[in-house]
Amino acid sequence: MAPVTIPGLLRFVTFEGGEGAGKSTQIRLLAETLVRAGHAVEVTREPGGTKGAEEIRALLVEGGAGRWQAETEALLHFAARAEHLVHVIRPALAAGRWVLCDRFADSTLAYQGYGQGLDLDWLWALRRHIVGATEPGLTIMMDLPVEKGLARAETEQRYERMGVDFHRRLAEGFRHLAAADPARCRVVDAARDRETVAADIAGLIAARFGVSL
Repeated sequence: MAPVTIPGLLRFVTFEGGEGAGKSTQIRLLAETLVRAGHAVEVTREPGGTKGAEEIRALLVEGGAGRWQAETEALLHFAARAEHLVHVIRPALAAGRWVLCDRFADSTLAYQGYGQGLDLDWLWALRRHIVGATEPGLTIMMDLPVEKGLARAETEQRYERMGVDFHRRLAEGFRHLAAADPARCRVVDAARDRETVAADIAGLIAARFGVSL
């Protein structure tokens, strides 16, 4: 199914990719760059961002790999996302702040859809219902070989224990999502040093939003 077409361009930037891709580091570096340029920035993550959503996060990332059915996982992710959107993301955007988010709805499509085999049309329907017009103005897809990413990962949580084949499907899912929506998504080679990656991302932000960084 084609991605949702959203009018306008929100200063809402999401970072996606497999485990160990460096999303958190690059979000921190971009936030520092934006603040130096005089912008107000909200940094957040999914699942999480609010007290309730962080409690749901604990359910999702802790325990054995087979703790939940894939459908249950997807619904938990969207429940957390609904809280996050209402209490953090939309208010920050309305107040004129940039929002930088470590994972968003593309992760649910990739992990539960491509990775775990859920029906993509069903996931897109959930996305349209929960996210609505609050789609990112830009999504940075951090691309890294699966084995390298797993070796880099700083923690061992449920998803990291799901096996290499799962993570390969996941990586292909992210690439497919990026290719299907080139207006919103940019793929970044995350195997390079962090300063080079950060410079590339700053350039993408400047070009996309017409700001000087």
